[in-house]
Amino acid sequence: MSDSAILNAQDTDVGSRTVDILVPVEQEGTQATVRTWLKQSGDAVLKDEPVVELETDKVVVEVPAPCDGILEIVLAENCEAEPGAILGHVVTGQVAPQTTAAKKPEATPAQPQTVHAPQDELPEHEMRLSPAVRRLIAEFNLDPTALTGTGRNGRLTRADVVAAIDEGPAPTVARDESPARVPASPQPGPRADGSGPNAPRIARQVPHSSMRRRIAEHMTHSVTTAPHVTAVFEADFGAIIAHRNNHKAAFAGKGVNLTFTAYFVMASIAAMEVAPEVNSRWYDDYLELYDDINIGVGAALGDKGLIVPVIHRSQTLSLLGIASRLQEMTEAARNGTLKPADVQGGTFTISNHGVSGSLLATPVIINQPQSAILGIGALEKRVVVKEIDGVDSFQARPRAYVSLTIDHRVIDGSQTNAWLKRFVEVIENWPLEG
Repeated sequence: MSDSAILNAQDTDVGSRTVDILVPVEQEGTQATVRTWLKQSGDAVLKDEPVVELETDKVVVEVPAPCDGILEIVLAENCEAEPGAILGHVVTGQVAPQTTAAKKPEATPAQPQTVHAPQDELPEHEMRLSPAVRRLIAEFNLDPTALTGTGRNGRLTRADVVAAIDEGPAPTVARDESPARVPASPQPGPRADGSGPNAPRIARQVPHSSMRRRIAEHMTHSVTTAPHVTAVFEADFGAIIAHRNNHKAAFAGKGVNLTFTAYFVMASIAAMEVAPEVNSRWYDDYLELYDDINIGVGAALGDKGLIVPVIHRSQTLSLLGIASRLQEMTEAARNGTLKPADVQGGTFTISNHGVSGSLLATPVIINQPQSAILGIGALEKRVVVKEIDGVDSFQARPRAYVSLTIDHRVIDGSQTNAWLKRFVEVIENWPLEG
């Protein structure tokens, strides 16, 4: 049986039983949302066949059928899904009553049976639309038959509708203008917001994705829970640039891309030795310090949001091992193939915000329930004063700002500065070989 589904069998009719499909319990405190049902109520499903997608602020998870049988949907799309909640059932053995309706001739198709989302009488082309898709189509007066679906069997998904809205005017449905049929849905345009006739015109309304809502909740929770304080140092990257230039061909020969982030992970591990509280978690009655250093690295997903895959037990890995793991995680994040375990158990996070040109970001929001987060600014050449043989000279050096944002309940200024000082020392004194 798959770890993603827990069985709770109940006897129904003679020769049949009902098996629950449950939300995975290993959600690490994050709520999930039912993103897409890949099958409809009344459909036959096979054991381990994906039947529903769950989305959190971190990852999209496919939940498979726990056994062969007939699917009964309990929790509709776009609904909150607490860990352990029942998503649906699989009826095994005898043919369930709803399968009779599901197998009627195509001339009289049956409506999907979705609990918590009863369907009104709908045109035939809307029979397989989820509640969230129908709401968007109604709100923006769109013609679903003119939109291209990317879901299973060409099904129209919420993302398809949002993409159509973003692209601009789309074919609309001609509506009966009688008072009984006109929907009371606001259209983009002037809206009263306290500024009277000078209210700004609305270009369009973009519905929040489940991931964006979860990120918002997580960030708000972090800043309201932990007092954030940020310290900023500056680091010279000359040593790691030289080392990388000297070794990237050898790494590439092993199929591994050697990035600067691998050096940041190694330097963070070294810095934990002088301030172990940075690798800890706050509880009301005690502080929990960890032996394992599980470092999460933020990976941007464009306008979809941010995900933080974790390098578990990074203190046991070499530079090659860390670079290899980073490559695997980055590819999985961009391909949407990360597993729940890949984003769980982090004890510290690195935000390499400089890749998009940012020199300094403050505060970088702590990834709760962790105690600190490292920010790396953009690398650029800066003029610095160096003393050579007692004489000051000006040199152009590759430098970047590095910041450590800490939970001030856990860490004080002296520990913060000690951690950053050690981090910078490791970066600036990286040996050319080794």
